[in-house]
Amino acid sequence: MQETVSRGALPPIPGKRYFTIGEVSELCLVKPHVLRYWEQEFPQLKPSKRQGNRRYYQQRDVVMVRQIRGLLYEDGFTIVGARQKLSDTPAKPDKPTPITAVTAEGEKKLVKQMRDDLEQVLSLLTPA
Repeated sequence: MQETVSRGALPPIPGKRYFTIGEVSELCLVKPHVLRYWEQEFPQLKPSKRQGNRRYYQQRDVVMVRQIRGLLYEDGFTIVGARQKLSDTPAKPDKPTPITAVTAEGEKKLVKQMRDDLEQVLSLLTPA
């Protein structure tokens, strides 16, 4: 029987590439039917399906399940609230945002701001 356990007491995630639903269930202390339900409710949770519709979770999926579990079981969010919280979290861009064209005046302001910032950092690093 699974017990309610705090986030810090979850077992560590092994360095495997793929996990079965049973393994994720044990790693996250959530029953398999709950994981299947969460797949329907949270668009961020998309394990790959292979041979006979078997689910294979990757590391990022296990981390997502732990985030969902924490929001629902520990932070007291509803399914709708947890879904909203996860969608509000800005995703890290795959590529850096390109720098747009800067006018000569804008470039001077940017350089001045960078110089001021660097001087401020330098003043913090140099002993008084």
